[in-house]
Amino acid sequence: MRIGELAQVCGVSRDTLRFYEERGLIQARRLANGYRDYPEEIAQLVHFIRDAQRLGFSLTEIGDNVGQLWQNPNPDQAVEALLRDKLALIEQRLEELQALRSTLLQRLTLACPLRSEPDLSEATL
Repeated sequence: MRIGELAQVCGVSRDTLRFYEERGLIQARRLANGYRDYPEEIAQLVHFIRDAQRLGFSLTEIGDNVGQLWQNPNPDQAVEALLRDKLALIEQRLEELQALRSTLLQRLTLACPLRSEPDLSEATL
């Protein structure tokens, strides 16, 4: 399958496919005329990459895992494990953001929001 066909089947641009190839996410055979020729199963891989991006995985994360997923005899379990790990990271980040939100709300109540605590030296007794 040529790059234009693959782009159309996957709903991505040719530049996206070239970028994925530069990153090592997909690989094409080169024909004698230099054109890229992709095996049919690459379309499934491109769809997987796009889905993983929509689920919050970076291209680096995808690249680090796509080979082992593609070769795994039980890819469903491997993907499930990756999703659980990603969910744990998101939950941790949410907790961190909630703590930051609380700190910001607390700072807004201070006369000088840049200080972490009220200046007691100026308080009258």
